[in-house]
Amino acid sequence: MIGMKPVSARGCAWGFAVGALLMASAVDLAAAADSRGSVEAVVVVLVTGLAAVLWPARTGVPPAPARPWGRPPSLTVPLRTAVPALASAAYTVASVWAARRAPFGPGEVAILLCLLFVAVRHCPLRWALACAVLDGAALLATPTRLFGVTAQETRALMLVGLALAGLTAGLAGYLRSLDYRRTVAVTETRRSERLAIAADLHDFVAHHVTGILVQTQVARMMAADGPDGLDPVLAGIERAATEALASMRRTVGVLRATGTEPGGHRPVGDLAGIGELVDGFAAPGQRVTLHRDPSVPDDLPHEVQAAAFRVVQEALTNVRRHAADATEVAVALRHENRRLEVTVADDGRGGTQLPDAARGGGFGLVGLTERVSALDGALHCGPRPGHGWNVRAVFPLRSA
Repeated sequence: MIGMKPVSARGCAWGFAVGALLMASAVDLAAAADSRGSVEAVVVVLVTGLAAVLWPARTGVPPAPARPWGRPPSLTVPLRTAVPALASAAYTVASVWAARRAPFGPGEVAILLCLLFVAVRHCPLRWALACAVLDGAALLATPTRLFGVTAQETRALMLVGLALAGLTAGLAGYLRSLDYRRTVAVTETRRSERLAIAADLHDFVAHHVTGILVQTQVARMMAADGPDGLDPVLAGIERAATEALASMRRTVGVLRATGTEPGGHRPVGDLAGIGELVDGFAAPGQRVTLHRDPSVPDDLPHEVQAAAFRVVQEALTNVRRHAADATEVAVALRHENRRLEVTVADDGRGGTQLPDAARGGGFGLVGLTERVSALDGALHCGPRPGHGWNVRAVFPLRSA
């Protein structure tokens, strides 16, 4: 009919389970009435158990909750699973004490099994064992109410109850372990994504912003001497700012993208991008050269090309931060013995005019080492003979 919402399979299953539980409880009440037992005690046990099992949690956010009649937060899982079991155990003890027959039915058994399942799967770890034992003990004690039956029959009923309790607890424990594994997997995925985004922010945005800062200082010095020659420097600042904004936009796109949207591609570079880095890096008074061995193939694995790009990018950024007085910076790409070797060397003496806040905190080399090691490569950083600094990364290339 128009205007009616379709009923999901989960809703149908839940409705069937609720109906079966209510019908089983009605059988318990009928059995108590026929045996002239305490109907009031059976009603208390069943109502307490049904409320613990079927009372839904409260949903919605005040001041307009979607389900204001839902279960209050004070009714915790340990309380829900313990109180009905205590009521059932008290009924059993009272019937045994009074030597009065008090039969039990499928409703109480089903409720105690449901509570055992909830206790094992959802109770906090420190309460799970106690609540599960309490529910299981209440279930196993119910056959003792049946006065007039043989001890062998009582033991048989207890064995059946033990088997049902074991199957229920085992299923609940298995599902709890799946929940734990899922939580751990989600946590690790989120952590790896945060590290990847942090690496993107450092490698791309910090590189461009550092370039803007260096070229701004150059522009200020040239403005003090005269306006001639300022236009190329200002054009470099504009280009670096544009690239920084584009990198920021790509990173934000990664954060906003779901797994199925095309915006989920991370901003990475390749060997062709290394040439663009070198061309746009040189400051006045510096000479930056790129030597690419003709034997370096163009179809290297994408992750190796991206890692090589990051090595060069981080090394050039560190030249700006810590060796701005360098006059020669050499970038080299070599391929031999199925290995790609990336080298960045400068002749700086450690002179820089950047403020302390712009010199970085050492996270770049840490992230770079992790990135190279993930590809079974090796990263070596150290001073050159005389003066200067050398960064060398070696990536093994596996056969297709």
